[in-house]
Amino acid sequence: MTQIPELHAGTPFDELDSYLALARLSGLVMASDGSLLICSRAVLDETGTEYVSSLWEIDPEGRRPARRLTWGSTGESSATFAFDGDVLFTATRPVPGETNPAPSLWRLPAAGGEAQLLASRTGGISAVTAAVSAPTFVAQTAVMAAAVSLEQDDQVRTSRREKKVSAILHTGYPVRHWDHDLGPDHPHLVVAESDSSEAVDLRDLTPTAGAALRESTLTISADGLFLITTWQVEGAGASLRSVLVRVDTVTGDRTVIVDDAEADVYGPVLSADGSKLAFIRESLSSPESAPQMSLQLFDLGSGRITGVADEWDRWPTSLAWLPDGSGLVITADEGGRAPIFTVDLWGQPVRLTGDDAAYTNVRVAPDGETVYALRASYDTPPHVVRVDVRTGVITALRGPDSAPELPGTLTEVDTRAEDGTAVRGWLAVPTGAAPHAPVPLLLWVHGGPLSSWNTWSWRWNPWLLVARGYAVLLPDPALSTGYGQDFVQRGWGRWGTAPFADLMAITDVAVSRPEIDPKRTGAMGGSFGGYMANWIAGHTNRFDAIVTHAGLWALDQFGPTTDAAWYWQREMTPEMAVENSPHLYVADITTPMLVIHGDKDYRVPIGEGLRLWYELLAESGLPADDEGRTDHRFLYFPDENHWVLKPEHAKIWYEVVIAFLSEHVLGEDVPLPEILG
Repeated sequence: MTQIPELHAGTPFDELDSYLALARLSGLVMASDGSLLICSRAVLDETGTEYVSSLWEIDPEGRRPARRLTWGSTGESSATFAFDGDVLFTATRPVPGETNPAPSLWRLPAAGGEAQLLASRTGGISAVTAAVSAPTFVAQTAVMAAAVSLEQDDQVRTSRREKKVSAILHTGYPVRHWDHDLGPDHPHLVVAESDSSEAVDLRDLTPTAGAALRESTLTISADGLFLITTWQVEGAGASLRSVLVRVDTVTGDRTVIVDDAEADVYGPVLSADGSKLAFIRESLSSPESAPQMSLQLFDLGSGRITGVADEWDRWPTSLAWLPDGSGLVITADEGGRAPIFTVDLWGQPVRLTGDDAAYTNVRVAPDGETVYALRASYDTPPHVVRVDVRTGVITALRGPDSAPELPGTLTEVDTRAEDGTAVRGWLAVPTGAAPHAPVPLLLWVHGGPLSSWNTWSWRWNPWLLVARGYAVLLPDPALSTGYGQDFVQRGWGRWGTAPFADLMAITDVAVSRPEIDPKRTGAMGGSFGGYMANWIAGHTNRFDAIVTHAGLWALDQFGPTTDAAWYWQREMTPEMAVENSPHLYVADITTPMLVIHGDKDYRVPIGEGLRLWYELLAESGLPADDEGRTDHRFLYFPDENHWVLKPEHAKIWYEVVIAFLSEHVLGEDVPLPEILG
């Protein structure tokens, strides 16, 4: 057996408990005057069974150390700044008169002192947005469909809870989303005005919204007099489409301002003076044509819609205005990165950040010369940075934690596909890997499929495998974002052809490297990556083991049972589904497979995993023997979703994956966790 190189000792990736204990930053927000930044920091609670978040102050100048602002035992989230610098946030804390507290709204004074309860509801409060020049704020709350007022909603909820009723009568579609049932309540927008820590009364702005505000995003004018929100409308074939609606926060009057029958429109952002609205347009796909995304501008005075950077061959992922309204600061996937770009309203985007990172939560300072953001890549988790708009210089600010030491190095690999298209990916290699001590390779296929391996992932983290001696290949095959429309289109409706060919081509390049052992390889993936793992299993025996998490198996079965069936109907015809369905190749599977699925996964329903498991044992080229023994394994989570998020379950996930790969790739027995029973 080829010896695995001695690894660098002492990184938090060597032990799963140490990795899970690492703090995680998210949700960067900025005060309207640019004087203060706040982000959320999540850590394990005392039991180690869930993450609890707190709010931390970050000095924009980078001089002062980060300072913790909140100390609630159940955590705080959805932070935003009120017009006077106070911090609004949601938290599930004890509320007088409520035996089952839901997330409520709290206000932390800028001058110091304890947070005060601002508003609470039995339906909870979330997604708070505040005006920058007025005491108005808007939030979401859930309201029962049968309730005609917030007070009646409280009564209905109390009755259902006391009588232990959970039944839901549906009148439309969808009925589930990702990992939760929809109904019988719907999200409403509520508004209030507050310039002190006194409790406020919430007013329902959208009493007749129905299900239109599910998964909505909004932007509010500086004076708080109106907002613009996404609004879902129903269409033929039980489909949904997103339009943009203007809501008067005083009267509640509602006006549709952007309704494109050929597209979804979302991500609205108002300019500082409230005269212009930037948003993203995503064309409706068809089995023949992939969606296309573009920047759009709506003039609130004239009602005119114009395109911005129409010739740009990238998909925008977030938008922010320059303070003077002359242009935008945007992010987009690009070549395994997700840089920040600037664009004036009549020009083309100019890349601002030139590093290998991905940027999110972009906040533009009032002077227009500075941008703050969360920066991450596959060699560093999210951390707060300052970017000079004139020079592109990036400065890391003082956060609560330092970056963890990695057990290896990250390099870039590329090749040419069968059709001549350039294909690239990241390769994470253990410290000490060398030609005299080559390491096994693990191909890890990303989900989506409209996605990219371009940023840090706490859930899908290659360094945990690198710490155990594997080189991990993270490729972007056809359908990946950040390489132009043609790169997506070449895999559209052809999941089993171009993406598979790209993955095999870049795997060939990886195993040709002297530090990689081509005789010890595995493949894995989740969601679309799980689909590809299933497809790979039926089309090649080059890998020693395959791990498939939440993977699509029988596309004819998947289509009508996923939580967004109308979208799937636009993606593949029944004939395409047959051509690209992995289950039709089960007889050709001779590689040991680890199947992983959560019962609460509504995007890729559990039926996919159950059918795959049965057909592996009964019909594959590596079936169970006459006594029921099999090399395949099925890791089932009765109360987990598409991702498997509970810390101890994530730990078990990695422990089982590591043990399975060790057995079949390394030829070594690694004991399974005793807690599995």
